Amino acid sequence: MENKELHRIVATAIIHKDGKFLITRRSLNKNAFPGKWTVPGGGLSTDDYINTPPTAPNIWYFALENVLRREIAEEVGLEIGKISYLLDLVLIRPDGVKALTLSFYAPWKSGEVKLNDESIGHAWVTFEEAKKHDLIGGILEEIEMTDKILKGQDPSTVKFG
Repeated sequence: MENKELHRIVATAIIHKDGKFLITRRSLNKNAFPGKWTVPGGGLSTDDYINTPPTAPNIWYFALENVLRREIAEEVGLEIGKISYLLDLVLIRPDGVKALTLSFYAPWKSGEVKLNDESIGHAWVTFEEAKKHDLIGGILEEIEMTDKILKGQDPSTVKFG
């Protein structure tokens, strides 16, 4: 029997560099949101931590942060700096999968964008330029929030939408 309480756990990052944000265009063969523009990230699976030494008995600290850094390296070939929490959301994808997504923002640290086969394009855009792309719903608002924070607005006062 299917457990209706199960969620896929996903982390995404709005990567910023010199006042611009990295967006990527999803492959046309993706089940969810083919061809739409988004930000890098990916899902947590038990394989991401179970085969590594635990931080404490049966406890793995920073599992999600490690997954996010790995996914970004795999998807776009970049290394990021300090990861900061932005918001969380629950999404029911078109394929019925329920995804708890934790959205973060982080500065570019090193590397040149090199896409894997999950994406078919990328762009470094300002918030205004991001409006011209066919983004997955909510991504533009997340970029706007990050833009405001980076321009000095108190993160606790920045709201979605």
